[in-house]
Amino acid sequence: MTALAGALYVLSPGPAFLALFALSAAHGRPAGARFVSGHLIGDVFWGTLAFAAIIGVSQLGPALFDILGIACGLYLVWLGFKAVTAKDGTAAPVGANRPIVAGVLFGLTNPKAYPVSVAMFTALTASYTAGLTWDDAPYLMAAAFAGFVAADILLVYMAGLAPVRRFFLRHGLAVTRVVGVMFIAFGAKSLVDAGRSISARA
Repeated sequence: MTALAGALYVLSPGPAFLALFALSAAHGRPAGARFVSGHLIGDVFWGTLAFAAIIGVSQLGPALFDILGIACGLYLVWLGFKAVTAKDGTAAPVGANRPIVAGVLFGLTNPKAYPVSVAMFTALTASYTAGLTWDDAPYLMAAAFAGFVAADILLVYMAGLAPVRRFFLRHGLAVTRVVGVMFIAFGAKSLVDAGRSISARA
């Protein structure tokens, strides 16, 4: 079940999901694979924190997520602006120049990753969560990692399919701009949420 939770966590649509498909359409599976390889660092980081919380470490304070929310929001707004103002649909996929770096940034600056991963792992491991100890942590993380990798392989395979790539390339400019608008929306939501959280504690 832990591996399944890890896979479902990765397969949940979001900005990185869209970035992978746009990137793979324009530059093929190798670029998509490099992107998810970088993103895997973020998956492991947030998954580890989620297990720490489930096993018994106190919940992380809100300040960390406010900072991450601002960083993520600004980053996504910047990427979205570049995509919306692109002149060529094949020239603006997010992370095209440095897919591994883009993947790492997407993985580490997603303020929703921690609460989502906690909720996902808790929901699918509820039957044995109460009995977990620190001795179980390496096995849980190994199972989750297997789920992360399996889901990444599936996504890269799907993103590289000829019909999918043709669709993205044929409608490249429109898709790029739509993705850009979505990134700006995600980024703005992160900034608003972080601002409200900071204001509430002020």
